[in-house]
This record gives sequence, structure tokens and C-alpha cells, in this order.
Amino acid sequence: MNNLRSYFQLDPDVTFLNHGSFGATPLPVFEVYQEWQRRLERQPVRFFSREATPALRTARESLGAYLAARPEDLVFVHNATFAINVVARSLNLQPGDEVLTTNHEYGACSNAWEAACARRGARYVRRPLALPIADDATLVDELWQGVTPATRVIYLSHITSPTAQILPVAELCARARAHGILTVVDGAHAPGQIDLDLTAIDADVYAGNLHKWLCAPKGAGFLWVRPDLQAAIEPLVTSWGSGPERGHFEESDFISALQWQGTDDISSFLSVPAAIAFQAEHDWPAVRRACHALLAASLDRLAAITGMAPVYTRPDGYAQMAIAPLPPQPDLAAFKERLYDDYAIEIPCPAWQGRHFLRISVQGYNSEADLRRLEDAVQTLLVPAPAQ
Repeated sequence: MNNLRSYFQLDPDVTFLNHGSFGATPLPVFEVYQEWQRRLERQPVRFFSREATPALRTARESLGAYLAARPEDLVFVHNATFAINVVARSLNLQPGDEVLTTNHEYGACSNAWEAACARRGARYVRRPLALPIADDATLVDELWQGVTPATRVIYLSHITSPTAQILPVAELCARARAHGILTVVDGAHAPGQIDLDLTAIDADVYAGNLHKWLCAPKGAGFLWVRPDLQAAIEPLVTSWGSGPERGHFEESDFISALQWQGTDDISSFLSVPAAIAFQAEHDWPAVRRACHALLAASLDRLAAITGMAPVYTRPDGYAQMAIAPLPPQPDLAAFKERLYDDYAIEIPCPAWQGRHFLRISVQGYNSEADLRRLEDAVQTLLVPAPAQ
């Protein structure tokens, strides 16, 4: 793999190992994004009245082909958290109903479910899944032990945020469908990091980010909903895209209601085809394999430094993002700040279930030198675990 650093506008003085938080956009894609913005500003009325709808349709067609999904079942949203809020507020939960999830979920989305359940008298049930996870079949069985007669929805991440675990969502969706349970999958970290086939996953709802691992501009995400469920999905804002005064919009009720919620800069949505093309031009499967190899080697070296056993039992349990356990630190936030202030390393240090970790993202602009710099810094700063 040729290092792709020259395509990114990242600060050259910072070792950036945090692509998973907000992504980074390569310059050719960023230039397409800016051209869409200039086109909007040159003639805003023409853009929104005549050009935006067909341009969005073209972008959805490109995204649909990328995701193995019908474009008419997709709508652009600003991020996966927005999409999960739409879905959680739309579902007709009743008092006593349960939404089953794991203890590996992203906090903002869990907040959305907690709020929706509280309004309806339902329960948000977190099923603990301990690390390490042995295999997919064990995980499915462990999660299924949390299913009760009251379970109406199973919500889970395709790739978890705090622990970077790839979950067997297709197997869980199939089992849930056989029992009449709705499935909602948070794919915030999936597009661009792993192969993604929404037809094969066969969820009821799938939400994803495109500004993370697909490297589209910030504010690009999507919501996919099974056709027979689309009528139940209500927009957070009722505007020109829905209702009797819908006007000239030509899309389905599902797309128009979510797509047209007021004046907005849709340039990030329209730049998604450029992001897909950029990764295709640079043989992204090979980029992902090379990044995974760099990450796997670094996890082994960090385990030797920290004396902490890895949390992954197999190499396909993670992709380009993974966590490395740390001995308990007296002040984890201070440890993270010293990595940045003293060594210019941008990396999150999550605390999860009483344990401390590094969450390492490796993208095409990273090199082995970046990871060695992290390892040297950790070895210097680490407060070791007390002797037993």
C-alpha cells in the first residue's frame, strides 16, 4: 500500500490515530464538496428548486450501488445519531415493551433510546457482553438470553464504538426476524471500513455514517428502512417534504419527508459519490488489509508493553479500529492529554465497564512509524498495574 498522507489535509505535526471519531476527507473529495457549495451560492434558487432533487437522486443511486441497497429505500441524514433519533421516536412502543441492546453501544444513541422509551413507558435493556468475545455463535446466544416476551426491538451496532467489536448483525437479524422482533442496526463505523451489503444483512433499519471511514465530508450519513416500515418513520421536523402542502417534490413520502426539512447545505450528501470513487481508485480493499496488518502488529507490541491480554480472540473480530487494554490509570483523562500535549498523538482513551483502553484507528494516511510513536509514548507514560 502506498501511504496516502499527501491526499489529506491533516496537521503534519500531529500523529493522528483517531479517524474513528470524525473521519478525515481526502483533498480530491473535499474539492468536489467545495464545488457543490460554490454551485449552491452562485444561484441558490435554481439550485434548490431545479437541481437539488435530481442531484440527490443521483447521489443516492451511487450510495445504493455501494451498499447493495435500492436507492429508494435510502435517505441522506447528517449522521447515524440523527437517524437513530428519527427511528426511536417513530416506533410505536407501548408501556412494558422492551428494546434490547448490548453494553457496547454509543452513548448518544443510547440516550435517544432511553428518551423514547421513557416517553412511551417502555424499557431500554442493556445485555452485558463480556470481553473477550469467543465467537459469533456465542455472542448471538448470549445476547438472545436477554430476549423476553416483551422484546419488540433489538438495537445494536455493526461495529461498536467503545470496544471496536464487529458484531454478527446478519445472524442476529435473521434470528430476530424469525421471532417477529424488529432490528435496528447502527452502522456508524461500518461504511468504508468493512464490506457492506444491506441486502445480505436484512435488518429492518440500518443507519450509517459516511463522513467516518468512507471519508466523505462532515455531515454525511444515511438511513435505510425496509419498504414496509417506511410509512411508520416520521421526520423530526415537519416541513415542505411532508403533508398536503408538499409542493413539487417528486420523491416518495419517506424520502421527501426526511430530505426536505428546511434550507440546508446538502453539499456533503452530494459529495458521497466522489468519496466512493476515491476509494475505488485507490484499491480500498488493499488499503484496509494493510491498515489491519499495521494495527494487529501494534496490538501485539502494546500487549507486551502493558502486560494486558488482548481483547480480540480472532483477527476478523476488528477491522481498522481496535482497542488495546491499559492497566488502570490514576487519571485516564490526564494520560490522554499527555499523549497529545507531550507527544502530539491524537487518540481517544475510553473507559468502559471499569476498564481503561486506547482506541486506535489506522487509516491509509498512517504508517508503522505512527504506531511505533504511540507505543514508545505509552511505554514512557504508563503507570503500571500494582504488583499482585
